[in-house]
Amino acid sequence: MIFLSERLVFPDIHNADPNGVLAVGGDLSIERLTLAYRNGIFPWYAEGEPIVWYSPDPRMVLYPDDLRVSRSMHQFINSKKHRVTFNTAFASVISNCKSIDRSKQGQSGTWITTEMQDAYIDLHKCGLAKSVEVWKDNELVGGLYGVEVGNIFCGESMFSKISNASKLAFIALVRQNKYALIDCQVYNSHLASLGAKEIERNVFVDYLPK
Repeated sequence: MIFLSERLVFPDIHNADPNGVLAVGGDLSIERLTLAYRNGIFPWYAEGEPIVWYSPDPRMVLYPDDLRVSRSMHQFINSKKHRVTFNTAFASVISNCKSIDRSKQGQSGTWITTEMQDAYIDLHKCGLAKSVEVWKDNELVGGLYGVEVGNIFCGESMFSKISNASKLAFIALVRQNKYALIDCQVYNSHLASLGAKEIERNVFVDYLPK
């Protein structure tokens, strides 16, 4: 296990263990988070634990051309009952991602700590973290957030208060035609149904800005 010091440096990602764990410690400063994402690394840990940094292999990604939208999802979109916005309510999106009940997905608690929440809000203020919001009758009912790294969007979390709201946010993100790749980090059946797949970490890293 590699422990980080105050120096702004990460070990080579090939030092990650089979679970993708690369290092422990450090901080969530804007500078360290920016360095991490530019090198294919992201933090993931629970409240009360030290910061754990990951670089999994394989990596779950979506190529925009591989996006799959089901017939029922097309009907949901065409109903025009929902409005999508970008970067208008970042703090609310991450707050909902933190507090949403995920027990139906077999998850307990949240990995979005208060420290993590504050750090990504700071990233958003710097223009690095982005959000997508889904509204119904002026109520925020779904959304997602992540970090923009060049022409890659590194997705962090999403939430839905109604069925399909997070899918709509994801589809709207992809259909911006702004990104060459959507990073989904690790396998997720929800995103796999939309066309995401696993690729080798070395292939993913080649997409990162040099």
